[in-house]
Amino acid sequence: MLPILLVIVGAAAAGFVQGLSGFAFGLVAMAFWVWAVPPQLLGPMVVFGSLVGQLIGMGKVRRGFDLARASPFILGGMAGIPLGVAILGYIDPDWFKFCVGLLLVVYCPVMLFMSGLPHISAGGRVADGLVGAIGGVMGGLGGLTGPAPTLWCSLRGWPKDQQRAVFQSFNLTMHVLTLAAYAAAGMLTAQAGHMFLIVASAMVVPTLAGAWLYGKADDRQFRTLVLALLGASGLAMLAAALPGIA
Repeated sequence: MLPILLVIVGAAAAGFVQGLSGFAFGLVAMAFWVWAVPPQLLGPMVVFGSLVGQLIGMGKVRRGFDLARASPFILGGMAGIPLGVAILGYIDPDWFKFCVGLLLVVYCPVMLFMSGLPHISAGGRVADGLVGAIGGVMGGLGGLTGPAPTLWCSLRGWPKDQQRAVFQSFNLTMHVLTLAAYAAAGMLTAQAGHMFLIVASAMVVPTLAGAWLYGKADDRQFRTLVLALLGASGLAMLAAALPGIA
């Protein structure tokens, strides 16, 4: 009974955070699920829950959606995932997570507490595509598709609806591709389907509540939330990597 309760509480908490921010479902859910869910179920459950949250939250940002703006990220990510998978065997995953986590832990507080920093406008769609490719490679290496495009959208200085529409579209596409890969690998079992139903049922109302609060936030508050969550994600990566490095 306790594992199911942890799954429900984790899905509800993660759904609320994703509804509010547009990402970070896995960061929150894994804090609960890692104690109760076997590894072979954890990945599919995180990807499925995040996908459900992205679908629910897209309605809130439809006015900011711009296919021309999002497509370079998505195309870059689709190209980057196979590359990340291909080089996975040549890179130590613990050191990879440590380096990415350290970057986020150092950089996000600087961005959070310093005001008046210039926005990046150079590079255009090519730069956006390269960032999408980085997100795809990071996803192929360790399931970390979100940090690169989320941080880049903040650096671009776009309004919050446009930022969220871009990285939600990107993450949604990456999650669909990942679930397809899980299905091809035979990982979407009957047990996984049962857990998917529990996760979806537990997260719908909290996700909608988070999305409602998102509508009340201004651009500055949204930027603060995104950077704080990215910094927390970096801390989680460091905590996960240090035992393996030590």
